[in-house]
Amino acid sequence: MDNRKLIDQLSERLGRNKTDVRKLMDAFVGVVSTRCGELDTIAIPGFGNFEPKKRTERIVVNPATGKRMLVPPKMTLGFKVSNVLKGKLKK
Repeated sequence: MDNRKLIDQLSERLGRNKTDVRKLMDAFVGVVSTRCGELDTIAIPGFGNFEPKKRTERIVVNPATGKRMLVPPKMTLGFKVSNVLKGKLKK
């Protein structure tokens, strides 16, 4: 499902127009990115947790040339599904 279909379905279920739903989605993404940028975990009951994780620096080898390179540390965003959502998906 792409972003357009998600907004269409949400607007139908909420009974709001697509512009309002798009603004709500943009606000949600903005809050998640801001809070995770500050290394805070975001828990949404019944859905899951967004958690920033730090990846350490590591050495990788280019298989074509055999050259070794150092990949610097970086922050990534992890998502863990809640048990409630897991149960609903298994049914």
